Amino acid sequence: MSQGVRTRPEGSGQALSEAYDTALLDLDGVVYAGGEAIVHAVESLATARSGGMRLAYVTNNALRTPDAVAAHLTELGIRAEASDVVTSAQAVARLIAGQVPEGARVLVIGGEGLRVALRERGLEPVESADDDPAAVVQGYGGPELPWGRFAEACFAIARGVPWFASNTDLTIPSARGIAPGNGAAVEVVRIATGAEPQVAGKPLPPMHRETILRTGARRPLVVGDRLDTDIEGAFNGGVDSLLVLTGVTDGAQLIAAPPQHRPTYVDADLRGLLTGQPEITREGDGFRCGGWTATAGTAQLELAGDGEALDGLRALCAAAWTAGGEQACELDAGKALARLGL
Repeated sequence: MSQGVRTRPEGSGQALSEAYDTALLDLDGVVYAGGEAIVHAVESLATARSGGMRLAYVTNNALRTPDAVAAHLTELGIRAEASDVVTSAQAVARLIAGQVPEGARVLVIGGEGLRVALRERGLEPVESADDDPAAVVQGYGGPELPWGRFAEACFAIARGVPWFASNTDLTIPSARGIAPGNGAAVEVVRIATGAEPQVAGKPLPPMHRETILRTGARRPLVVGDRLDTDIEGAFNGGVDSLLVLTGVTDGAQLIAAPPQHRPTYVDADLRGLLTGQPEITREGDGFRCGGWTATAGTAQLELAGDGEALDGLRALCAAAWTAGGEQACELDAGKALARLGL
């Protein structure tokens, strides 16, 4: 992928599962939601795999171990092994291992996923600031994480111990709604200490590096539902991306995306892996995709024609991203999106 400013989603004459050797798949909002498989996910992934595409599941959640994630996927009907899972716990453990002595103690503020990842790198997880840790690592520990764990982190950081975080996602989806994520917990420690952690998770380079090292991908495609983690992570890693609309991103957010949040491709769900992608062509002052033509007026986006709603959305992205240049487009897309039912 070029690191220049993307002004439209790209087309592909090949199915994406044939054009790329490895899919780097986000989990929540892409493969499952609330623990249940998203419609079309299981069969789409099975078809992509049978055609030769490697599937890797990449998550910022540092709580669960790769074994636990793989077991959950298998329960959903998706064949997966622990080696197919890459977590931010693994990425931050590698980051720490590069900066502390071999076998060093690391104070863990989080769950089992972090402890397993640290042991994999030859580091020793400890529970107290009085255990003489060489580093502090903070990751999502679930809703029952005791408040006293934050105090242990603060005590160690105040003594000059370096601080690491698996990720800084402020929220995490749950079956009951949106809950505080690790980023919210990191803010507690940041406010108390005035310190800044080194962060490993998406969209930052350590997570992308971990994923490439573990998968050996030569032509990867990042597949996600979030612009600020999945798509920005692909942008930072210089690789292509597919945004699926089964998670948190809606049409208005996509149209208004700044350059680092603009995906290479857009599709409704994981069936997009199995197909080519339509070309978007310039027609006069507008952009055409399928039966739709979108233009940027003085205050709003205009849409003419008919056809598949996704084609209309792709055309609108091209019009907005071109008009917006380096900035997120502020043109009103409400009427156009309503016409598409999005």
